[in-house]
Amino acid sequence: MFNSSNPLVHSLTPPLKLSSNLFFISVPKPSNLCTRALKTATANFSLSYSPESLSNQLSLAHSLQSETLEILEWASVCKQLSALAFTAMGFSAAQEAHIPVGRSKEESQKLLDQTTAAVDAITMAGSPPSDFSAIENVSGIVSSAVSGKLLSINELCAVRRTLNAAKGLFEKLKGLAFSADCTDRYLPLLEILDDCDFLVELEKTIGLCIDCKLSIIVDTASEDLEIIRSERKSNMENLDSLLKEVSTQIFKAGGIDSPLVTKRRARMCVGVRATHKHLLPGCIVLDVSSSGATYFVEPKEAVELNNMEVRLSNAERAEEIGILSFLTSEIAKSETPIMYLLDKVLEVDLAFARAAYALRMNGVCPIFSSKDCQDLDSGGASLATSVDIEGLQHPLLLEPSLKNLSDVLASSSRNHLSSDDVNGLKMITGSLSGRASDFPVPIDIKIGCGTRVVVISGPNTGGKTASMKALGMASLMSKAGMYLPAKNHPKLPWFDLVLADIGDHQSLEQNLSTFSGHISRICNILEVASKESLVLIDEIGSGTDPSEGVALSASILLYLKGRVNLAVVTTHYADLSRLKEKDNRFENAAMEFCLETLQPTYRILWGSTGDSNALSIAKLIGFNQRIIERAQKLVERLMPEKQQERKGLLYRSLIEERGRLEAQAKMAASLHSDIMDLYREIQDEAEDLDKRKRALMAKETLQVQKEVKTAKSQMESVLNEFDNQLKTAGADQLNLLIRKSEAAIASVIKAHCPDDDLLVSETSTASYTPQPGEQVHLKRLGDKLATVVETPGDDGTVLVQYGKIKVRLKKNDIRAVPSIEKNPMTNSAPRLKQQASQSRTGETESGEVAYGPVLQTSKNTVDLRGMRVEEASDLLDMVISARQSQSVLFVIHGMGTGVVKERALEILKNHPRVAKYEQESTMNYGCTVAYIK
Repeated sequence: MFNSSNPLVHSLTPPLKLSSNLFFISVPKPSNLCTRALKTATANFSLSYSPESLSNQLSLAHSLQSETLEILEWASVCKQLSALAFTAMGFSAAQEAHIPVGRSKEESQKLLDQTTAAVDAITMAGSPPSDFSAIENVSGIVSSAVSGKLLSINELCAVRRTLNAAKGLFEKLKGLAFSADCTDRYLPLLEILDDCDFLVELEKTIGLCIDCKLSIIVDTASEDLEIIRSERKSNMENLDSLLKEVSTQIFKAGGIDSPLVTKRRARMCVGVRATHKHLLPGCIVLDVSSSGATYFVEPKEAVELNNMEVRLSNAERAEEIGILSFLTSEIAKSETPIMYLLDKVLEVDLAFARAAYALRMNGVCPIFSSKDCQDLDSGGASLATSVDIEGLQHPLLLEPSLKNLSDVLASSSRNHLSSDDVNGLKMITGSLSGRASDFPVPIDIKIGCGTRVVVISGPNTGGKTASMKALGMASLMSKAGMYLPAKNHPKLPWFDLVLADIGDHQSLEQNLSTFSGHISRICNILEVASKESLVLIDEIGSGTDPSEGVALSASILLYLKGRVNLAVVTTHYADLSRLKEKDNRFENAAMEFCLETLQPTYRILWGSTGDSNALSIAKLIGFNQRIIERAQKLVERLMPEKQQERKGLLYRSLIEERGRLEAQAKMAASLHSDIMDLYREIQDEAEDLDKRKRALMAKETLQVQKEVKTAKSQMESVLNEFDNQLKTAGADQLNLLIRKSEAAIASVIKAHCPDDDLLVSETSTASYTPQPGEQVHLKRLGDKLATVVETPGDDGTVLVQYGKIKVRLKKNDIRAVPSIEKNPMTNSAPRLKQQASQSRTGETESGEVAYGPVLQTSKNTVDLRGMRVEEASDLLDMVISARQSQSVLFVIHGMGTGVVKERALEILKNHPRVAKYEQESTMNYGCTVAYIK
C-alpha cells in the first residue's frame, strides 16, 4: 500500500504475485489465433520489479491518473464548480482543479456528508452564509509578515476582516445547527471549523489600533501617539492663527490679491508679491511662483512653530511605524493558526460550492456500494448490483440547461424544498419515433456485483465513448464529494484509481503508431491497476489486423477480469461479446440505434450486442439497390474474420457522405439567412414609406401655409399703403394710385404661383398615359423625378419607383416630364425580370456571372461624401476587398467638386475585383453601382 500526495491516487495494490524478491505479471495462455500478436504484448506485459523500482510504479500511476483526468475533462467540471465558489481562495482552487478528493472510501463519504449539510444549510437559510464575502486570501500578507516586511494599514485590516468573518461563519453555522430539529444535521460542517483558533485577541488588537473604515491609526493606539497628536494639533492651531493674521495684514497693505496660507517644502508659509517683500522683514523665502511675481515666505515669527510641527510630525510617523511593526510581528507569530484557519475556511467554501452545484443541476447524493455480494441465485450468480445509476447525464453536456442558483434558492425559499425536490431531476428523454431527441439523453448503468468486464458495442457516433466517460466522471465526482446529475439513489463502488485509454495516442516523437500508442498505454494501465480500480478502454485492439486485434483484446479482457474492480471497454469486434457465454464475470451492452431515423438514441441496452448496420443504413439513405445487393454478396463470400472490417469501411464511407451533405445543408442555411436579412431590411424600408410620406405631406402643408401667410401679409401691406396714400392724394392721382396697387398685388400673386408652362391642364392629364421606363414628376413629393414601372391598371393607379422605393400612385398625382427634360432610359421591368432569372440560373444567356436584383441597402452601400480624397480611396479599396463574390456595391460619392467622384471611378476602373460598374443616372444622382467578382 502506497500513500501519495495526489488525492486521486491513494493506494496502488499491484495485481502481482510475490516470488522471491520479484513481482511478476502473469498473462493467460494465448489461443492459437493470437500467438503471433501476443509475442510483442507478452514481452511488454512480463514485467519485474525490485523494491527500488516501486517509486517508478508510483510515478507511472501519477502520470496515468493525470492523463485520465485530462481525457475525462475533469478540469472543465472543476471550472463549473469554481463559478459557484464564494471566496477568491475557493475560486482559484477550483479553477486549478485543486479540490479535495477522498483518498479512501471514508474520506469521500465525509466529503459527501459535508455537501449534504451545506445543501440543507442553503435550503433552510435561503442563501449561503453572507460571511464568505468578507473573507480574503491573506496567506500572502501573512507570508510578508513572516519575512519581516512591514504591513500596511489596508493589509492589517484585511487580516482583521478575514478573522472576524471566519468567526462569524462559524457562529452562523452553529446558529443553524441549534435552530434545526436535528443538531447532527450540520455536524459535518461544524467539525471542519471546530478546532480552529479564530485569534479573537489579535482581531481585537488590530481593531483597537486601526480604524478600518477610514484606514487610519487611531489616537488611542498608544499613549505616546495620543500625546504627540494632541501637541501637534495645538501647535498647528497656533501656527495657522499666526499665518492667517500675517496674510491678512499683507492683503490690507496691497501685498497680495487675497490672503494666502499654504505649505511649501513641508513648512507653512504665506504668499506675498515680490514687490512687497519688504512688508515681512527677516522672512525666509521657501518658494517662488512660476512667473516670479509671488514669493512664498515664512515669517520669522513662524519659524519656531514650523520647527515644532516638523519634530512632532516625525515623532508621530515614528510612533505609527512602531504600532504597525508591533501588529506585523503579532501576525507573524500567528502564522500557523491563520494558515490553518484559511485551509479550513476553504474546505467550508468548497463544501458550499458543491452544494450550490448540486442544487443548480438537481443532483442526487451517490451511495458507495460494498465489496461483498450477499444476494446469490441458485446458480451462484449475484443478484445485487455493483453499479446502479439511473438517468445519468454528463455535467459538461448538461451545462447549457443548468439553472441559475438564484432561481433555485428563490424556489427553495418559496416552497421549502423537500429532500425529493432537492434530489429530483426531470430527465430529458429521447424519442424512438424519429423526432429529434433532447440532449443530453440520460443513460442507465446497471452492472451486477459479480461483473468485472463490460463490453459495449454498437455503431460509431452512437454514444459508447460518451457513456463510458460519463461513468468515469461519476466516479471522480463521487470521490470528490459531489452530487451526480442522475435520478433516485445512484450507487457505485469507490475506486482508488480511474484509468482511461480513450483517443489516439500516436506519437512521432516516441516513434509510436496508433496501435503502438494504444497498446503501450494499456500495458501501463495493467501495471498499476489494483483490485479497486476502474479501467476504461475505448476501441480496444483497434489499429491492427482484425483477427489479431480480436485475439489480443480477448486476452487482455481475460487478464482484467480477475485483477480490477471493473473494466468497461468499447469495441466493434463482435467476437468479444461471446466472452459472456463462457464466463459470467463478463457483461455485454449495446448502444441503441434507430434505423427509421438513422440516428442514435444514446441509450444503453444491457445484455445486448450492437451491430454496425452498415448495409441497412446505406439502404435507408437511398443508396443504389444494385450496389447494396452486390455488397451483400461480397459479405457472404468474405471470410468471417474479414466481414467486420468490410462493414466498418462501408459505414465510414457513409459517415463521410453524410458529413458532406451536412456541410451543404449548413451552406444553404447560411445563404437562406442572408436572403432573409436582406428581405427584412427591404421590408422595413417599405413599411417606413407611409411615415415618410406623411412627414413630407406635413412639411409641404406647412410650407404652403407659410407662403399663404406671407402673401396675405404682403397684400395687407399694399392695402394699408393704398389707404394711407388715398387720404392725402388728389382726384387726379387716384387712377395712378389704383394701378400702382393692382400691379403690386399682381406681383405678389405671381411670386407665389407656379409658372403656366410647368403645369399640365386637367384635360391633358386625364388623357396622358405613362409608359414603363418613362420618367414623370411626383406632384406630392415636390415634383421629384421617378420612373414608371408598370402601365396604369384598371383602378387608375400607376406603379412608380423613386430611388429604392416602389409605390403605387393615382394618375392625377403624377405629371409628364417636358420633352426637354426627358432622358432615354432602359426598360426597368424587363431588366428586373432578366436579373431575377439570372439569380435562379446563376449566369446570363451569354455566360456572364449573374449578380441578382440590384437593390440598395445599408449593408451594400459605402458613403464617401464629406471625405478627403485619400480617406475616400482607402475606405473604398477596403470595402471592395471585403465584399463577397458576385455581389453589388453602391458607391455614394455625391456631386460636389467632382474630385472624390473622379477618384472613385478611377479605383472602380482599375480594381481587380470590380467586374464592371454603372455610373450615376437620373434615378440615383451621385451614386455608382459596382459589380464585384
